[in-house]
Amino acid sequence: MNILLVDDDSGSRMSVAKFLRRQGHEIIECADGDEALATFSNASFPMVLTDIKMPKMSGLDLLKHIKELPNSTYTDIVLFTGHGSMETAVEALRIGAYDYLIKPINIQELAIIVNKVAEHQGLLRENRRLTDHFDQEVQAATQESSKEISRLRRLVAKAEGIGEIGIFDKATEDVFRQAGMYHKDRSISVLIQGATGTGKEMVAKLIHYDDFEEPTPFVDINCAAVTPTLFESELFGYEAGSFTGGLTKGQKGKFDLAAGGTLFFDEIGEMPLEMQAKLLRVLQEKEYYRVGGLKKIKTDVRVVCATNIDLRQAVEEGKFRRDLYYRLNVGQIVLPPLRERRESIIPLAEVFLRQFAAQKNKKFATISSEAQKVLVSHSWPGNIRELKNTIEWSVFMFDNKELKAEHLNIASGNTAIPTVMQSGAIIPEAPVVLPPTPFNLDEFVDKIVAAALLLHNGNKSAAAAYLGLSRRSLSYRVEKLNG
Repeated sequence: MNILLVDDDSGSRMSVAKFLRRQGHEIIECADGDEALATFSNASFPMVLTDIKMPKMSGLDLLKHIKELPNSTYTDIVLFTGHGSMETAVEALRIGAYDYLIKPINIQELAIIVNKVAEHQGLLRENRRLTDHFDQEVQAATQESSKEISRLRRLVAKAEGIGEIGIFDKATEDVFRQAGMYHKDRSISVLIQGATGTGKEMVAKLIHYDDFEEPTPFVDINCAAVTPTLFESELFGYEAGSFTGGLTKGQKGKFDLAAGGTLFFDEIGEMPLEMQAKLLRVLQEKEYYRVGGLKKIKTDVRVVCATNIDLRQAVEEGKFRRDLYYRLNVGQIVLPPLRERRESIIPLAEVFLRQFAAQKNKKFATISSEAQKVLVSHSWPGNIRELKNTIEWSVFMFDNKELKAEHLNIASGNTAIPTVMQSGAIIPEAPVVLPPTPFNLDEFVDKIVAAALLLHNGNKSAAAAYLGLSRRSLSYRVEKLNG
């Protein structure tokens, strides 16, 4: 979020700015009201944070001037005030300030107010978008609902694009058949085991979706990406006032959102032990409490879990509860790695090639015999996901009717091509491969962000950590990418 920070005390201003930047915000600093007013007139700031007592122009006068400007409608103004100027703070609220903070600034209170402003601004933007484009939004929502229902009315194998991959080996055929059987009984918990990239989430969706007249929710939670201290509220939700920093109206949890449908626990082996006991109790009693709640909530969800570790070994090592393991492992699906079903490599690569060629408007249609040999000889430690990413990278970098061996960023010895490609321009001794023709840097960065999200199955927290960004910064880039 862009924040205009106004304070004549440089030490205080720099300290607050440093804290807010660490939270992922963009901060513009001004030393007085005149400078701030000029800056505000030439840019967009969802939030203005200003001291009240300043030379030249006070924070109260700055508030009045900003409120007179046409572009101030979607700006929240928060003022700093000392204990002795509470009357001024009340006056500021009457004029139109969003809130105020008592000096010296408590960073926890500051973080709470900034989050409240971000939430408020998000609601304002959504309201403005719906107001300005009401008819278009209604039409788009109607069309999207029709498409979703149509998609869900297809056979299980075609839900979520699974059917487009197809069945090219006996192992995959067995998985499809098992998923169809588990789909028929919602009371059976299913544990999906397989290495990273084998398609565990796709199989979970295969178990969930069928030819429904009306769709039921499919909700996922990545157990490896949730902070242990937030796990309970993420899973069960919380009531208003349960803890500092929570939403004023409370929040629903994953069990609420998945009611009547499927709750998919990805990387279940990473769930904290204390939460494993609480999950077991919910699965046994079919009811739970929200954090800070006094009322039991009945639950009706299908539970599907996935892991890339040996849970039985984790049980023996005391890292996973034995009783929960047996509770989850009623139905079991084991996904073999791609290297054990090499007959599927080329058919899958051809599906991905056609898919990405159509998306990126490229000419690729076939795979050369040399490229096929490279693909089949690779061990694919990242499995189907690695194969898909490899084909997408090749289609992005090149354009030809036939995918050739030199287009691939793998070698038959299973090592990535380090610094030299026959038809590409590459930075020597660097891990970045540049396209052979001129390109737009912003679009290239957008593709990196999109690839990171794809690599982490859409999990923003994991993708942000992978890219070395704060989650807020990544969300800003994603919003820009989608906007």
